[in-house]
Amino acid sequence: MAEKKTRALFEEAGAEAEETPIAPGVAAKEKSANRARIRLWQIVLAALVVLMVVIGGLTRLTDSGLSITEWNLVTGVLPPLSAEGWAAEFAKYQKIPEFELNQPTMDEFKTIYWWEWGHRFLGRIVGLAFIVPFLWFFMRKAIPAGWTKRLLIPGILIGLQGVIGWWMVSSGLAGSDRVDVAPYRLAIHLGLAFVIFCLLVWNIFCLGEEEHDLLAARRRRFKPQLGFGGLTVALIFLQVLCGAMVAGLDAGRGYTDWPLMQGQFFPPNDTPEAVWQFIHRMLAYTVVVVVGVFWWKTRASGHKELKFWGLIAGLWTLAQVFWGIVTLMGGAQPHHAIVHQLGALVLLWVMLRTMFVAAYPSEQKIERA
Repeated sequence: MAEKKTRALFEEAGAEAEETPIAPGVAAKEKSANRARIRLWQIVLAALVVLMVVIGGLTRLTDSGLSITEWNLVTGVLPPLSAEGWAAEFAKYQKIPEFELNQPTMDEFKTIYWWEWGHRFLGRIVGLAFIVPFLWFFMRKAIPAGWTKRLLIPGILIGLQGVIGWWMVSSGLAGSDRVDVAPYRLAIHLGLAFVIFCLLVWNIFCLGEEEHDLLAARRRRFKPQLGFGGLTVALIFLQVLCGAMVAGLDAGRGYTDWPLMQGQFFPPNDTPEAVWQFIHRMLAYTVVVVVGVFWWKTRASGHKELKFWGLIAGLWTLAQVFWGIVTLMGGAQPHHAIVHQLGALVLLWVMLRTMFVAAYPSEQKIERA
């Protein structure tokens, strides 16, 4: 009589053969590898967003943003490929108010056209750089639990950014009373780019640690420093929006003396350019004070890594304000302005890093301040 095989507990009836179980160590390694791959993807996206901010800033500084008067998501991928094509694009540009102000030649028009085309083309690249990897990770079920929405939100905002970009450009195409884009639309466009950058950076920080390590570190978080850091980031973001208003109004070239404005503390007139430059200056001083308080709070934490990043945040804030003064007194030259804009991105990165250390501090002995 054949010996009966004892069925294991919970084994499905009728199963012919057992599936080979995946070793826990192998599964853990695969999850860790997926986190690393997704983190690399987020790093690439963040780098592309930074490049978009730089190219966008140069597009504005070279008065190139209105050189393409239509928004064709698909057909706009290709630039003019013939003399007739260039003539047609130039004819469209000649119909907008900015042409009457600048009166560029065909060669000059081609230069500004390439700047705007490059900015839009890079925007399409950013969109594809999100969609293709996201779908790949999603279909392979490689996205960690709880991360789908966190990865999807920046992608949605990237798509929205394209719509807002055209909304901004369209403000400078119609009407005879404006030869540039509306400053408040420029501020929204730039502000959204910074929001996307911050979300990607936070994802990068979180994906750099294993989930169980983050859960353990969260119990040690420094809540006062984390909360005050959030307020500091909000203030810096407000200063970025204010800077965009200054840039949109070309207010940085109005008063190039410092610390006064034509020898006075308050601007000598109440034009929008003067008012926004004054607000930008006052906010800069406020940011210095608030970041100084934040540094002191991180120092009081006694946590070595938190103290280090708090110090870096303070020093970089001083460097950013110094370069802002250089930019102002130099008449907002393009190379100065772009470095200043990049400095704001770096400052936000440093602040977010400091907040991440406060939220998920490493385990170590607390040192005296």
